[in-house]
Amino acid sequence: MSEENNTSGWDAIEQQLTNIYGEQEPKHYGTLLPFMLGGQDPLDGISAYKSETPVPHWHVVTYGFSELYEKETEDAEISGYGFELTFRLARSPEEEEPPAWALNLLQNMGRYVFKSGNVFRSGDYLDANGPICLGSDTLLTALAFVHDPELPAIETPNGRVEFIQMVGITKDELESMQTWNTLGVLAAGLPYMPQYITDLGRESLLKMPAVAEAVEKGMEEDGSNTGFLYVDQLSWTPGKKGLFRTAPAVLGLGAKQAGIVGKLLRGRILKGKSLTLVGPEVRVVLEPGEQAAAAFEDGELRISLNEQTVTELSRNLLPKENMIELPALKNIAIQILKTHIKDQDGNVVETIG
Repeated sequence: MSEENNTSGWDAIEQQLTNIYGEQEPKHYGTLLPFMLGGQDPLDGISAYKSETPVPHWHVVTYGFSELYEKETEDAEISGYGFELTFRLARSPEEEEPPAWALNLLQNMGRYVFKSGNVFRSGDYLDANGPICLGSDTLLTALAFVHDPELPAIETPNGRVEFIQMVGITKDELESMQTWNTLGVLAAGLPYMPQYITDLGRESLLKMPAVAEAVEKGMEEDGSNTGFLYVDQLSWTPGKKGLFRTAPAVLGLGAKQAGIVGKLLRGRILKGKSLTLVGPEVRVVLEPGEQAAAAFEDGELRISLNEQTVTELSRNLLPKENMIELPALKNIAIQILKTHIKDQDGNVVETIG
């Protein structure tokens, strides 16, 4: 059967939306030239429905992360990547079309998944390194992912599909998700962000005392769920023996992520859990130990930290240029490097450190 007359995967998704919105005709945005034939947009289509509850908003759903037509992948239980993305956006009464930036953002998510093979799951987060709506003055600079509250997972002829909703979040909310956990922060903020609707004009949820208290309590009791953190500014320079003194080995870390690494050390090492930093060329495993020690082998640096060293290190890991030398970690220095945030054209728009 050709793709034109076998749309079983597409139909299964559409039926779930019909269950919610009945005969409402969605605003649909298709792709003229498929990605596999050289097109720029990887998703076959995006549909946007008008929802009035709990507040007026757009409910946007993708078609393309799962197998919409014939079964092609080997895993019979999972359809394609196993999910479709949804996005709920606050809608003003006069709006008749969903904002173009939101559709572009979803296609960008598609490019990321199709090129990297990485998938989104409930509980994930992603730093956008700038406003999720380019050119706006919104405080929302990152995304969190959670199961869509109205769309349960479905079984299609091509396998299982989950509906993962993107949620725009602020910088401090992202840090709270890193130092505690994504779903905990979202659940604490749900009374102030019903159905996780993204509103570009909102303030941080952490300004609400109840949310801030819940996050602080969760961090203290549970520690952090972030076991792995990708750090694009992460480097390792071995020490050098000189005639009169030995230059220490240097672990380089970008200023943008220095502060969050310091917080994660308290939420991981002090809870008996390890933390792995993954960089372009080096991997750093920080783990609890009775004595502070370090060893480098085959592109991986393993550092054991006791409570005293964690406290001292986390106090010094700040988002500014600095060279940190700890007495307990002999012959190793940690250098905090400036971070240059660039726009899509490669222009530096912000310098941290």
